[in-house]
Amino acid sequence: MKALIETIVRPLVDYPEEVVVTEEETEEKIRYHLTVHEQDVGKVIGKNGRIAKAIRTVVYAAGSNRDKKLYLDIM
Repeated sequence: MKALIETIVRPLVDYPEEVVVTEEETEEKIRYHLTVHEQDVGKVIGKNGRIAKAIRTVVYAAGSNRDKKLYLDIM
């Protein structure tokens, strides 16, 4: 899943080498933290959060066959 997130986000940003995805797993959920360069945050979030919502939709759909709930935080 980390590779999928990186594959989606890297073409969107000016500093692709600073895209970092970390994973935090508990019994009920898996939380992914996406960190990008401070100048790229707006590009990843998009106008009115549209790009962020689209990224989350793809990630959640890809992980829908898992027993745990997925979350994606963008920082």
